[in-house]
Amino acid sequence: MPMLEVRSLSVWHGGVQAVRRVSLDVAEGEVVALLGANGAGKSSLLSAVAGLQPPSEGQVLLEGREVTGVPACYLARQGLALVPEGRQLAGTMSVRDNLLLGGYHRFARSWRDLLAPLPWVIRQDGVQRKLAEVFELFPRLAERQGQAAQSLSGGEQQMLAIGRALMASPRVMLLDEPSVGLAPDLVRGIFALLSQLRERGLAILLVEQDAYGALAVAQRGYVMETGRIVAEGDSAELLRSESLRRAYLGGV
Repeated sequence: MPMLEVRSLSVWHGGVQAVRRVSLDVAEGEVVALLGANGAGKSSLLSAVAGLQPPSEGQVLLEGREVTGVPACYLARQGLALVPEGRQLAGTMSVRDNLLLGGYHRFARSWRDLLAPLPWVIRQDGVQRKLAEVFELFPRLAERQGQAAQSLSGGEQQMLAIGRALMASPRVMLLDEPSVGLAPDLVRGIFALLSQLRERGLAILLVEQDAYGALAVAQRGYVMETGRIVAEGDSAELLRSESLRRAYLGGV
């Protein structure tokens, strides 16, 4: 049974259909790349899967349970985390407080907990352990935990965005363009981290413009064009396809 399964999902933006009956799946301990040019519908698909936008048709299943249209705040508690494009950090808050925000839904027992001040979450069982795990993955964040998030470099901010998602102990992670604006060596570091997370059993759906880098870390891939899946296969198969590389992967 896949950890994440999308069945014939469609998404509309006003009068424009951004996603057209897309189906895909991601297994436990697997990185799956979702590729395509700007405007192909990749981010719209992630938004619908993450509960930020209701689909017009189709289904989303998380570990076999249908969660179609479930709001993002509830999906976070059920094991699905989104690392959005542009990171969307709380820039004036510290690195540590951004991480604690990521644990709110994981450790809240009721809606009253969610309305409590931030120090509430620090007292919850498991929070310090999760912080220690994130700091072990990202020693730079441990060194800068008192700094404002907006003072970090682009690579450090991406680490923080991923660390914030990990605070919720997800079983499925959606990453939207994590390499945007980063130097090549930082991109390689982010992709190496995804391999580590995969080895821990995390299921990862990776949306990327860097198709070559994404397929190097992913086991399988899907290619989107104008809202549809037009090709799929294992990474080696997609990389060998000259027609796909010319049409969808920028000739890499």
